Amino acid sequence: MSRIAESELILNNRGAVYHLDLRPEELAGTVVTVGDPDRVKEFSKYFDHIEVQQQHREFVTHTGTIGGKRLTVLSSGIGPDNIDIVMNELDALVNIDFESRQVKENLTTLNIIRVGTSGSLQGDIGVDEFVASTHGLGIDNLLNFYLHEKMMKKLNCSNHLLHIPRLKENPMLPARLLPCSNISPRVFTRVLQ
Repeated sequence: MSRIAESELILNNRGAVYHLDLRPEELAGTVVTVGDPDRVKEFSKYFDHIEVQQQHREFVTHTGTIGGKRLTVLSSGIGPDNIDIVMNELDALVNIDFESRQVKENLTTLNIIRVGTSGSLQGDIGVDEFVASTHGLGIDNLLNFYLHEKMMKKLNCSNHLLHIPRLKENPMLPARLLPCSNISPRVFTRVLQ
């Protein structure tokens, strides 16, 4: 597997991912995300112990323990673009070896819990009520930048990946626009593999 370039995985002078300013050992396997940076301290005040406190721009992170369970709580700020940054840097923290700058052979899955506020489209859900969802649906354009492998197979678009072998080898490279004739001649699918 090829080495991920410095321009594709930006690490600061303490060896941390740029936006979150975190190193791999500073991240717990369970991550709670909140939008508002001020909510991080409202959450972590219940920790038995806080071992990491980092902030860079609107990204505030506290890692600690509560009842013997190690947790990270971090703010994403507002909008899908910030959430995209957070998710990509969380993935890099657990799935890229920062020394070799290569994707690890055995990938790690994080437990990510989103806690936040939202408007409601249903009249029977009132202000200040709690809602626990199993899924989220973005009605923005962020998902256009990612296409799950199963969906590509269903749409019979997998043959297009053969034209971009560098992208398959290096997931941190920028996505390429790929036509998928089974969707629509005017629609292009941006793929990260």
